[in-house]
Amino acid sequence: MLVKKVIDVQPQVQLKNTNNHRQVGILGGTFNPPHLGHLIIADQVATQLHLDQVYLMPDAQPPHLARKTNTHVLAAAERIAMLKLAIAHNPRLALELTEINRGGVSYTYDTMLQLKQQHPDTDYYFIIGADMVADLPNWHAIDKLQKLVTFVGVKRIGYDLVSPYPVLWVDVPYIDISSTAIRARIKRGCSINYLVPDAVIDYIHKKGLYH
Repeated sequence: MLVKKVIDVQPQVQLKNTNNHRQVGILGGTFNPPHLGHLIIADQVATQLHLDQVYLMPDAQPPHLARKTNTHVLAAAERIAMLKLAIAHNPRLALELTEINRGGVSYTYDTMLQLKQQHPDTDYYFIIGADMVADLPNWHAIDKLQKLVTFVGVKRIGYDLVSPYPVLWVDVPYIDISSTAIRARIKRGCSINYLVPDAVIDYIHKKGLYH
């Protein structure tokens, strides 16, 4: 039976930092391409929880895509270039390239263990959607992982705020944008204005990506 372990955070509630550690959020993803939904989530979590920064962490080869054969992921260099353009004007956002540099299939536990060993003076807040919260029991080494990070769940209509693991919930404006839908629109020749940062749109068109 699932035990409800929920911490509900309203906007502008500040976390208590009693150990003078840096407070850093991690938003992982393929970012193929990065879009405004990613940026809204990262910025809202950063401001609502008063984090020092939120790192967008592109993966080299996520486990869920490793099992698929019909999803084409751009080379890391292209995705990194688009992310740099996307976050260029927001000092709260930065890049974390640990998984790209390591290569291969990425498991969150391995990544966060490495980051905690490299930065023992940093407390990490791992940001996931409500759909991923429901799947936490299936994550690799989840019992060890939940000791390394604080999970931050992004509320979403239709999902219960219930998990066998502690989750810090935040309210973020829900915008139904996905990288899959953006790639499909580009392939059909449709506009992606207001779905993706202008600088990223220019990069996609200049490089002829996703056609």
